[in-house]
Amino acid sequence: MNPLLVNTADNQLLDAYSRAVIRAVDLVAPSVVSVEVSKKETRGRGRPDGLAGAGSGFVFAADGLILTNSHVVEGSAEVQVALPDGRDCRADVVGQDPDTDVAVLRITANDLVPVTFGDSRALRPGQLVVAIGNPYGFHHTVTAGVVSALGRSLRSRSGRLIEQVIQTDAALNPGNSGGPLVTSDGAVVAINTAIIAGGQGLSFAVPVSTVTTVLPALLRDGRVRRGYLGIAGQNVPLLRRVTRYHRLAQAEAVLVTSLETNGPAAAAGVKEGDLIVMFDSRSVETLDDLHRALTEARINTVARLVILRGAERLEIAVHVKERL
Repeated sequence: MNPLLVNTADNQLLDAYSRAVIRAVDLVAPSVVSVEVSKKETRGRGRPDGLAGAGSGFVFAADGLILTNSHVVEGSAEVQVALPDGRDCRADVVGQDPDTDVAVLRITANDLVPVTFGDSRALRPGQLVVAIGNPYGFHHTVTAGVVSALGRSLRSRSGRLIEQVIQTDAALNPGNSGGPLVTSDGAVVAINTAIIAGGQGLSFAVPVSTVTTVLPALLRDGRVRRGYLGIAGQNVPLLRRVTRYHRLAQAEAVLVTSLETNGPAAAAGVKEGDLIVMFDSRSVETLDDLHRALTEARINTVARLVILRGAERLEIAVHVKERL
């Protein structure tokens, strides 16, 4: 084969790739902001004590609404947002949800450019994605890669599991948190949220499908309401003879290791050492199964827990309360 033809084909491919990345950046970069957070501690001086952290964010509504990560603004006394045109604005935290690592800020500014949301459920492994953010304070840094995998689960700082997380090999560093993950057509499909320390090409982002689920509650209430039972537990395997005896189709259950005094579960008669195997008609194999079931809709309702206590199989009615 003629090497000139090979080089020409390679150049055309490179140009197509470059054009795709450049197009995405041109569309989204005007919406990407830098977020700086000051601590609550004042040390007697009556003002926040210096810079606590920094991250990224992006405008999603022209009236000044910005999305970022909850962990970026957690515990903040003051939040400052730097816009791409150099303007600095004080930001208010409208709401945050540590369980999904999503937060909403509001600034007062004119001529803001909101992003366009894409369909994160339509992503494919191998698809080109672009990350824009402010790693280590270097504003508007662009990295590109592909969707490495879909449907990952990531443990949030609150201990709950974030579902349907997108894994990508687009390079992320501290300061990228809260920035957008973008497709080649400039649609935001996720919020960059985490990296694996020491890992190469292991970055994770919360999909827009999750963001839009919690967004109405954050705008309305400043938080996402969820139910709770007042238990601490751990996942444990069930002995095969136990599953056969009680005719269970599952291999694991949740062992109750402690109970909140006067909490819903304790008040209903749940005891330490009980094995929770069902929540209403749902099988419970892990704590995450319980977390998924304890939605806002379950607050102030009665749930029926099926538990194993010794050789007994018991059904206990628990009045689900709101987690505060």
